[in-house]
Amino acid sequence: MKKIISLLSLLTFCAGLNVQAQSQESNYNPHKAFNPLFTADGGNMFRSADGTPGPKYWQNSADYDIKAKLDTAANVLSGDVTITYTNNSPNKLNQLWLELVQNARKNNSKAAKVRGNLSEKRASKGFDLRNVRIKKGDKWQQADYKVVDTRMQIRLDKPLNANGSKIKIDISYNFPLPEYGRGGYMDSKNGAIYEVSYWYPRMHVYDDLRGWNTRPFLGSGEFYLDYGTIDYKVTLPEGMLMAGSGTLMNPDEVLTDEQQERLQKARQSEETVMIRTEDELDEPATAQSDDGMLTWHYRMEKTRDVAWAASKAFLWDAAIAKYDSGNESLAMSYYPVESLGDDGWGRATHFLKRSLEIFSKQWLEYPYDTAINVGGPTGGMEYPGITFDSYRAKGYTLFLLVAHEIGHNWYPMVVGSNESRSPWMDEGFNTFIDIYAHEIFNDGEFAPKRDGEYAPDGGNPAKEIVPFITQDEARPIVSKADALKGDYYHPLEYFKPAFGLKLLRDVVLGPEQFDYAFKQYTKHWAFKHPGAKDFFRAMDNYSGEDLSWFWRGWFIHNWKLDQAVTDVTYPDENPEKGAKITIKNMEQMPMPVLVTITTADGNTQQHKLPVEVWMKDETFTFTAPTSQRVTKVELDADQKLPDVNRDNNTWSDNQK
Repeated sequence: MKKIISLLSLLTFCAGLNVQAQSQESNYNPHKAFNPLFTADGGNMFRSADGTPGPKYWQNSADYDIKAKLDTAANVLSGDVTITYTNNSPNKLNQLWLELVQNARKNNSKAAKVRGNLSEKRASKGFDLRNVRIKKGDKWQQADYKVVDTRMQIRLDKPLNANGSKIKIDISYNFPLPEYGRGGYMDSKNGAIYEVSYWYPRMHVYDDLRGWNTRPFLGSGEFYLDYGTIDYKVTLPEGMLMAGSGTLMNPDEVLTDEQQERLQKARQSEETVMIRTEDELDEPATAQSDDGMLTWHYRMEKTRDVAWAASKAFLWDAAIAKYDSGNESLAMSYYPVESLGDDGWGRATHFLKRSLEIFSKQWLEYPYDTAINVGGPTGGMEYPGITFDSYRAKGYTLFLLVAHEIGHNWYPMVVGSNESRSPWMDEGFNTFIDIYAHEIFNDGEFAPKRDGEYAPDGGNPAKEIVPFITQDEARPIVSKADALKGDYYHPLEYFKPAFGLKLLRDVVLGPEQFDYAFKQYTKHWAFKHPGAKDFFRAMDNYSGEDLSWFWRGWFIHNWKLDQAVTDVTYPDENPEKGAKITIKNMEQMPMPVLVTITTADGNTQQHKLPVEVWMKDETFTFTAPTSQRVTKVELDADQKLPDVNRDNNTWSDNQK
């Protein structure tokens, strides 16, 4: 008797839900969703309407020649950088802007004030500019400059001409190394480990979208930089191995003969080769010099930045990564003995090699000769050709870090979006491509991807995203990085855009159409500066679909999705003539409709209705080709969509 009462109660409850779904008012406005004026402006000669660079697209370039020295006793870096800046724009420039990121650590900086942290303990002096000069003809002269927080403005007495004119800037500087952050230093059993980033003044970008992009560095947002060649020399105490972005130009001056031989072996091996072993930690890690100092010379072309690390404590291994084109890159890892182990950094180079190969096959071939992991104090940070990952990381976490941070070399190191204004084009895209790296690596050893970046509770991403998009404080994905509260930064700039692209791939377009469009966007904007509209237009044009409803609802706004099935009837009350099924869009976000129909004989039908069914009205009725009575209709039975209310997704004939 108890079972019968429970069943009756359940049926009564379900029937109530169905009546509620039918009677509840919808918040959906079809014109708002499918407004044809998605972007008020069309393409132009710089950026085409199809999402590709226009016939007169331009971008400026910056080449750097850097000479630096690390004082390991005082933990101070001193340097001199000569910048050759090329103005390819059609405009004369009467000023230049550079970024001085280390100034964010001053206790009177905007970053300190915005974060409410004016502590002397955390503060530093930032960049100490000893000399700033510009070259006129054959002579250097003092520049007219002003430091404004994390920026430096150089005011030119004579404008820099357009269409390829160049100017040289020379800056002598020093700054105390930060102990932690996006770089840092730490002690290990065998010596200090230094990870050095944002270590020279860099040019701000002048582009056709905003002119000078001079956003102050506040901490959360990252960077937007021009491409060029960076040639740099760093002088270190003898015995410190240095790992740097780009190609080591003087291995015979800084490496031992045995290290050079092992490197050559690694270039022929797909298995990891040790360059410096645990047994050699008591031996000199480098070549020797007369004065106890060595100068390491690195060079990197078509890059927006470089970073480096150095330590006497480094173990070093390498293996070759091979691509379908026949090209290769040398994958290398540097880490302390504390990181050793088959569940730790013993696999790091293999993780790196396979990540390079997977991303190259899926999206665009990795363009550089080398790629480096460094195990040290930084939890996870990316730079062109080099990443800083926690020396403590193991297993899944280490693979996550290696794949994610090297994945940033595609977005935004090669496809050079503005991280400070559109962090989702950086973190979101990279998290998205990581999903498939997890699936592919070693037949899914670390799949599915479930971590702090994507579905952090380890469950269904479609369910886990719902709490973040239903909260009143949740902002749209298209927000400035520094405008997002801390608890929302990862969900809205990593998780939500990555899941949105997966929805686009798996539900809206299908893998073939999506992959083709995403590859075309990546190819056309490699080493260039795309904006959000360029991405939206490229995906529309190369997929062949008008996705403005998707960009508007998922990215530009924070619209919610709630699909309901409200009724099932039969023409002339005859099930043999088919079933008329009525569905309703309860909230503002439209989506394709995934319908599962069960008939009295136990058979099921799967139907996918395109998003265009919502163009005219909040309700839509379609006739399913059935010959028997329908017993159940369920929307999104596999729970692929982020439906905020699944109570109205199911209709049953028991509810009548």
